[in-house]
Amino acid sequence: MGWGNIYARRLKVFSVALIIYLDYKAVQQRGKWTKKSKGPDLWETAHERNAKRVLSLIITLEGLWVKLGQYLSTRADVLPGAYILCLRQLQDSLPPRSLHEVCQTIQKELGKPMDDLFTDFVQTPLATASIAQVHRATLINGKEVVVKVQHLGIKEIILEDLKNAKSIVDWIAWAEPQYDFNPMIDEWCKEAPKELDFNIEAENTRTVSRNLGCKNKGEDNKSAHAVDVLIPDVIQSTETVLVLEYMDGIRLNDTESLEAFGVNNQMVVEEITRAYAHQIYVDGFFNGDPHPGNFLVSKEPPHRPILLDFGLTKKLSSSVKQALAKMFLASAEGDHVALLSAFSEMGLKLRLDLPEQAMDVTSVFFRNSTPASEAHETVKNLAEQRTKNMKIIQEKMKLNQKEVKRFNPVDAFPGDIVIFTRVLNLLRGLSSSMDVRIVYMDIMRPFAESVLKENNNKGPEVNAQWIHETPVHSDVEAKLRQFLIELGKDDKILGMQVCAYKDGKVIIDTAAGVLGKYDPRPVQPDSLFPVFSVTKGITAGMLHWLVDNGKLKLEDNVANVWPEFSSNGKHLIKVHHVLNHTSGLHNASADFREDFLVLADWDECLKRMAMAAPETEPGQSQLYHYLSFGWLCGGIIEHASGKKFQEVLEEAFIHPLNIEGELYIGIPPGVESRLAALTVDTDDLSKYSELLARSDLSSTMPSTFQGSNISQLAVAMPALFNMLNIRRAIIPAANGHCSARALARYYAALADGGAVPPPHSCLSKPPLGSYPHMPKFPSKESSKKLKGRKNKDNSKYSKELRDNIHNRNASNDSVTMLIHDDNNPGSPDSPEADSTQNNHLVSKIFCNPRIHDAFLGVGDYENLVLPNGQFGLGFKRSKTKDGSFIGFGHSGMGGSTGFCDMNNRFSIAVTLNKMSVGTTTGRILHFVSSELNLPMPEEYQRFGGKEPDTVGLVSPIIN
Repeated sequence: MGWGNIYARRLKVFSVALIIYLDYKAVQQRGKWTKKSKGPDLWETAHERNAKRVLSLIITLEGLWVKLGQYLSTRADVLPGAYILCLRQLQDSLPPRSLHEVCQTIQKELGKPMDDLFTDFVQTPLATASIAQVHRATLINGKEVVVKVQHLGIKEIILEDLKNAKSIVDWIAWAEPQYDFNPMIDEWCKEAPKELDFNIEAENTRTVSRNLGCKNKGEDNKSAHAVDVLIPDVIQSTETVLVLEYMDGIRLNDTESLEAFGVNNQMVVEEITRAYAHQIYVDGFFNGDPHPGNFLVSKEPPHRPILLDFGLTKKLSSSVKQALAKMFLASAEGDHVALLSAFSEMGLKLRLDLPEQAMDVTSVFFRNSTPASEAHETVKNLAEQRTKNMKIIQEKMKLNQKEVKRFNPVDAFPGDIVIFTRVLNLLRGLSSSMDVRIVYMDIMRPFAESVLKENNNKGPEVNAQWIHETPVHSDVEAKLRQFLIELGKDDKILGMQVCAYKDGKVIIDTAAGVLGKYDPRPVQPDSLFPVFSVTKGITAGMLHWLVDNGKLKLEDNVANVWPEFSSNGKHLIKVHHVLNHTSGLHNASADFREDFLVLADWDECLKRMAMAAPETEPGQSQLYHYLSFGWLCGGIIEHASGKKFQEVLEEAFIHPLNIEGELYIGIPPGVESRLAALTVDTDDLSKYSELLARSDLSSTMPSTFQGSNISQLAVAMPALFNMLNIRRAIIPAANGHCSARALARYYAALADGGAVPPPHSCLSKPPLGSYPHMPKFPSKESSKKLKGRKNKDNSKYSKELRDNIHNRNASNDSVTMLIHDDNNPGSPDSPEADSTQNNHLVSKIFCNPRIHDAFLGVGDYENLVLPNGQFGLGFKRSKTKDGSFIGFGHSGMGGSTGFCDMNNRFSIAVTLNKMSVGTTTGRILHFVSSELNLPMPEEYQRFGGKEPDTVGLVSPIIN
């Protein structure tokens, strides 16, 4: 092809583009002076006129532009009907090449005269496409075939058009960076030339046919992922000629024939979609060109789809296939963490931390298809959503109007998913052109699930790395690991961590399983698990810490600390009532169920607590404050300290215990890769309503947290608490995220009356507290008054607090405190210091010698709790069978728990992601206690056998 032809093709493209652009601008101007009622007709006429121009150009140029036209012809969901109607002609009815040219190619490639090859060769082609045309023929042996013959010189045209397209895309990316299609054109440049070798297409055809089981239709093929489609056999192939088995079928654009044969369009498109889901998710090898011209429907019932043309295919690596499956399922589940993980695994990088937008875009990508009649509304909605997203980006990045147009939120777009994206769009267009609605989430989900289940179901019996490879700290840990393997074989564990301290030393630090149902990455010691109400034990500890440091008294009226709280008859509620679940505000969060997303609005939640009305008199009834507990404590903490909740958490526990990066209440951006995803043990939870009815525990539950309500809530919890905006929220009763080793260290300190244990373990990798990334929360502005307490600035507060502790420490030889000096370059937090050696820790986080009595509500604190209640002051009280107290802790819905035995200086934490009524956790605690010959809390006594008494399963899930 000479340079004259090259420039002539370019000139034609740009000339027609300019004419169409000016035509539409003229219509736009004319519309301003035309009656509103005539506007639609004006635009419809313009669409028809310009669609013909586009069609004429494509037919003239052929080559790559035909491919583009075929693609556009399927996008009935986004293009005006005039274009769809016009461009459909490109699917199979381009002007044919001469019969002489066709016969010359066949004879040259197959090495024989036409008469030696065929008894009959139909001169009129069945179809003519961009690269080749297809003729029906009969072989010498009598077999009916179709012969696909490549156009002479088409290879040079296609390759030149790719260069031209690349130049155009480069120009668009320079002029409008938000429309950077370079990843797509680059992938197309890499894959499209493969279509020009029919030997490759022949092998692709055989591979897809084999993968889909097309030759096993007569056999008992009842696989859960079996698809019912047909693919013609390959008879012979060369680089430019392909001979295939002839299959008599109806083209998808032949509406009259489809109706005459009684074809169900919905079923046909659904089966095509299933076939592609199988190719993508199960096989990792799929046809990248599913436009209507590449399908037929068999004339005989059950009218199976016939798949044609496997020139453009894509092979996915196992990791990319898994990432695509995870992306799909994350979208279906609304799991932002899994979505970001999938992006990372496939190489898709974003420039902004906007997970909500990423989820919105992905959900749109996998949205239900819409019939062509709804295309206008679909396009309008997508445009509005894009405008909304760009506005959010503009505000977040502080961009002006010009800058936002040039901003591209995608930093890196992997080539592997370009063809995948094209396929999804083509399938959507196909369903629109066939006027059917496809629910992709339902049809494709089983195939995507099969990919991840294949990996996740590799339990301990086949996965040597199921127990994370870390050193064994003790004999009991070695035995526990074997016990966990047995539980894993019984499918009781998906992902889990167990950590325990005895006499201030780590004796167990084990991680096992995978991070989620759709996330087969292994659990590690630093993985972060959502622990639900285990968070209450941390929140309660923060209140006790403020009391210990003279910022608060347990007998204080909450309204004196938090003035807004005095409304609606709450002036008699004291701090100890909140900690003891006797404030009467047990149902204060009940209306949140109408809008769960309000959970993420900290200020609104505090406002609702301040305005709530108690249902019982303070101190009269102990009814579990399942969510309200956290915000009540949180409001008190912030108003008493003059600091933000998370800032107090860091100062009270995170820094002193050296557990940076492994205990959060509201995660910061940047830790998503370490998060475990929740799922439900449905078999275990199905027993729950009956168990609760048989248990006396229901008497401690508020009216909105009973029986079936809890069962329904437990099943719904994973979807809600896997959402990233919920994980990032401050919900001090329910959304702590921690590792078991951080939680166990917290309880080890509590077991020793607040004394900080020695460094966690030099064997633990990565070292506990070694994460440099910590969220920064600015202190409340001094202009914001906290009524009822004098608002000190932070430096004064910090100095006062340190002086307070220093003075008390001076009178106690057994207590010392190392204070971090920000101005000291040799201090452990300075850049010169090793981040793993945080020696700025206090030796005690509590100085009250009777702190255990305070937690349990006994001794001098007995009058602050309801007699014989399950809870002390913020903690669940643990007794032996004889009724004596042995320790305290808090469990969470689903089974995670933190517990310490103060008499035996023992603490243990279990974190897990497969929610149940606590069976597995109970058995683990029973096993460890038995091995150490420690007394068992009464609520865990029933977990000793292989099949524990199910009545005892209720307690852990509720607390």
